[in-house]
Amino acid sequence: MRTLTLRGGARVAVVAEEWYDAFAVVTRGRVQLELRDGEPGPVLGRDAGFWLRGTGVRALRNPGRRTARVRIVTPAARTVTCESTPVRQLPNDGGTT
Repeated sequence: MRTLTLRGGARVAVVAEEWYDAFAVVTRGRVQLELRDGEPGPVLGRDAGFWLRGTGVRALRNPGRRTARVRIVTPAARTVTCESTPVRQLPNDGGTT
């Protein structure tokens, strides 16, 4: 987990590879999404959560004067382990299960 701090009026570009599986929550202030065409998008307030994957958002901007903070959560790399375990078959006692 990391924290993005945006001073008043600050703007940070969204790099798709860095935000691929990230989920973000505004923890302080307000953050405005800047759309692909440069137009201003929605302004998200405190406790607003958002994904950027597939949205075309190209930047995050702080529209206010006070510092805004965004907590960014990315899933940990998962290692899938498949183990083969021998299964002991129970004797058939003629009953139903």
